[in-house]
This record gives sequence, C-alpha cells and structure tokens, in this order.
Amino acid sequence: MGRRAAVPAGPLGDDFSFVSPVAKYVLFFFNLLFWMISMVMVAVGVYARLLKHAEAAMACLAVDPAILLIMVGILTFLITFCGCVGSLRENICLLQTFSVCLTIVFLLQLAAGVLGFVFSDKARGKVSEIINGAIVHYRDDLDLQNLIDFGQKEFSCCGGVSYKDWSQNMYFNCTATNPSRERCSVPFSCCLHGSDQAVINTMCGHGMQARGYLEASAFIHTNGCIDKLVNWIHSNLFLLGGITLGLALPQV
Repeated sequence: MGRRAAVPAGPLGDDFSFVSPVAKYVLFFFNLLFWMISMVMVAVGVYARLLKHAEAAMACLAVDPAILLIMVGILTFLITFCGCVGSLRENICLLQTFSVCLTIVFLLQLAAGVLGFVFSDKARGKVSEIINGAIVHYRDDLDLQNLIDFGQKEFSCCGGVSYKDWSQNMYFNCTATNPSRERCSVPFSCCLHGSDQAVINTMCGHGMQARGYLEASAFIHTNGCIDKLVNWIHSNLFLLGGITLGLALPQV
C-alpha cells in the first residue's frame, strides 16, 4: 500500500496575527483609559491657566500646579497614544516607541527614588527651595495659594522651617518699611482652629511674626512644614512603597 502524499499547508489568512488577542486588547484598553485621563488633565490645566491673570502667569510659572498638570498630561497623552494605536493596529514602530518611552519613565522613577534616598540632605535642600519659592509667590497665584493653605492645614505647620519664613513674602514681610496691612502676619491656614469653631477668622495670623515662639504657639502652628513633611514620609514608608509598587507594576 503506497504512502499518502503530504498535503502542503495552505496560506495564512489576511486576518491572521501572531499576537495574542488577550494581550492586544488588554494593552489597548489600559492605554485608552490613561489616554482619556491625560486629555482631562490637559483640559483642566489649560482651563486653570486661562482663568489666571497674565501677570500672575509670568510671575509664578516655575511653581504653577496648572503648568505641571499640563506637562504631565501631554507626556501621558503621547505615550499612551503610541500604546493605544500601536496595540490596536499592531504597528511595530508605535509599539517600540511606547516600550522605549515607558522604559525611560520607569528608569527615571527608579533613579529619582534611589537618588532621593542616597542624597536625602540635598533632596531636603531642594524641597526647602521649592517651598520658599512658593511662599514668595503666595499671593500671585490662587491655585498655589490654595495648595499651600491645604498643606499647612493638613500638616499643622506654618512656613518652611518656621512661621517666620513668611517674611520672605512681600505682603507678610516684617520690615518697618512694609506698607502692607498684612505686615508681620501669617496666612490664616497657620492658625489653631477649635473643633467647635463655625466661622474661620481669616485675620487670626495678624502680627504673629512679631511675637516669640512661645507666645505665638498659643495662636498658630510655629513648626515648619519641611520637618512635618519628612516625619510624615518616614511614618508612611510602607504606604508610599505600596503606591510606588502599584504604579510600577503596570509599567513593567
């Protein structure tokens, strides 16, 4: 009995793909989600910038939360666009671009964490510089003002190192030549508020810089926000590590 001749395999169909459909659409939906989030971030950032005065925009460009939101949104938009379209169309060029960008972002995050741990003193100095810059521009930007007030109330602190750091602001400066009505004062977010206080006294920080630490501590928080922030980070290392790991795993 003769052997049957082998039947040659037929040509692959046009819709055949070596890529797993599960991996393809999981990658697509994840990137689509973050793509939409990035567009919302950019829209919110642009809207916040348009509501501000031109002089405030020029004076506080480096510490403006709206600018930071726009930059992060644009970066996320570009990266997730490559991943979303590249996975849907199985475009090798876009997928390689997506992979390289995500790898760079991941390595930068890892490097920032290592450098922040190794050079903690320099990191502390940089944080001090940022906080002092924010104090100087406190009245120039409403978003920045709200952010500082929120931080001082949440951490029960005032200024960078101490409440007298508010003298760096031209409105709160404690020199005798300062004509401002807020001379020698601190923002109301530095004040001690009772749990039964229904109406907040926004003038509670008036003249506090002219008082000593012991006298002022009866009315305001005298400790700076830098030490409070460092202590909070030390006491929440596991929480921060979990959040970092949660952000890193999807990237991997």
